[in-house]
Amino acid sequence: MELYQKTIHEINDLLDKKEVTVTEVTQAVVNRINIVEKATDAYLSLQTEAALETATAIDAELSGRAKRTPLEGIPYGLKDNMCTKGILTTCASKMLDNFNPPYNAEVYQRLSEEGGILLGKTNMDEFAMGSSTENSAYKTTHNPWDLNKVPGGSSGGSAVAVAADTAFFALGSDTGGSIRQPASFCGVVGMKPTYGLVSRYGLVAFASSLDQIGPFTKDVQDCALVLNTIVGHDAKDSTSLNLKKIDYTKNLKQGVKGLKIGVAKEFFGEGLQPEVRKSLEDAIVIYKTLGASIVDVSFQHLDYALSAYYMISSAEASSNLARYDGIRYGFRAEEYNDLIDLYKKTRSQGFGDEVKRRIMLGTYALSSGYYDAYYKKAMQVRTIIKADFDQVFSGCDVLLTPTAPTTAFGIGEKTSNPLEMYLTDIYTVPVNIAGIPGASIPCGLDNNGMPIGMQLLGPILSEETLLKTAWAFEQESGLKNLKAPLGTEV
Repeated sequence: MELYQKTIHEINDLLDKKEVTVTEVTQAVVNRINIVEKATDAYLSLQTEAALETATAIDAELSGRAKRTPLEGIPYGLKDNMCTKGILTTCASKMLDNFNPPYNAEVYQRLSEEGGILLGKTNMDEFAMGSSTENSAYKTTHNPWDLNKVPGGSSGGSAVAVAADTAFFALGSDTGGSIRQPASFCGVVGMKPTYGLVSRYGLVAFASSLDQIGPFTKDVQDCALVLNTIVGHDAKDSTSLNLKKIDYTKNLKQGVKGLKIGVAKEFFGEGLQPEVRKSLEDAIVIYKTLGASIVDVSFQHLDYALSAYYMISSAEASSNLARYDGIRYGFRAEEYNDLIDLYKKTRSQGFGDEVKRRIMLGTYALSSGYYDAYYKKAMQVRTIIKADFDQVFSGCDVLLTPTAPTTAFGIGEKTSNPLEMYLTDIYTVPVNIAGIPGASIPCGLDNNGMPIGMQLLGPILSEETLLKTAWAFEQESGLKNLKAPLGTEV
């Protein structure tokens, strides 16, 4: 196996034994990027020269000491909605085409202090609004398992960077499934932590009560390693939880004997691709053989989650994106008659169609006379959905569901039908509404060889339980560090 194909913990073993250098590891990934990036288009901007310089500096520093931290010298990618001082942060939007942040996102700061090596900023749907990474103002990212198919969204670039071995891990943001759905489509591990567990400071806001940063990795152990670094209280984020530090790798191998895994019929209804259903049923059998108890559970109000999500997220997006007016920063229309005309032309020319669609929907929901009927009602539904999850988790430890109803679809297949696109998030959005953690891990391949994702959900702050449940399945199923059929020459 080539260096760039290995997991973080495998690279750590080699670095700790001094069998490779950080420069050799970084050069291997940079070479890989040079070969496959033109086919996958995972990155919006690359920092490969700076990455190699950082690698050389870390090698020099490590020569003088015996121990290194788990992510020290590990190259990674960062979704382009996380602020990086001195490096453009565009949110894949023309509106922020020239935005050079004056500060770092907290997660980037922590990774830098840990010794992580930034390879580049990854492509995404504009302002994280989308399910296929086709809404980027700059390029369409391609799924490495089939270059004619989407990688999912909105963190599609981060998922592809890991799946195509052009990063050992990457960070994404998840507002309604934007980590878990692309992880499912690309055959990698993706986790949305509990709301508030990872600082959102420096994350360009889409829907502030739903946004959460999380990792994409090649296996579950790597996911735990990255979580160890990015989780923690941050006084700069008022929603950040102040909790005792946990080592998420500590209990990975505890097993699932005696664990109650819930299965809800509401997640296995109409529209579920037969191969997805079969893979989930096979996964349930594996968990039974591992000693877990499978219990039937049920939701009363899950059908309302998708509509409530799009009402709440659009309303918050309308508010958050009001700041892009062409006056303070970002894109400004070149020709205008007066101030109102400047606002209109800047926002009309700077935002893409999907962003404008959600701003209009959200502004309407928040407007006088309609607030109670739409936004307030959606927030009431949110409370009911949260209560539904609380009731379900009173009878089980973990909930097992499909991550998405289908495997990756073709590029351009759903762009003309926004409602059809929104339905691809039907199994992921309830998780953000409830604020609970969720992970997607590979659980099979469909008849065309495309990855299928299994979603594991748990109560608030149950990340340790989710990770050990995912790790147990990964070991037994053999579906670990899957390799997309992307050759060395594409």
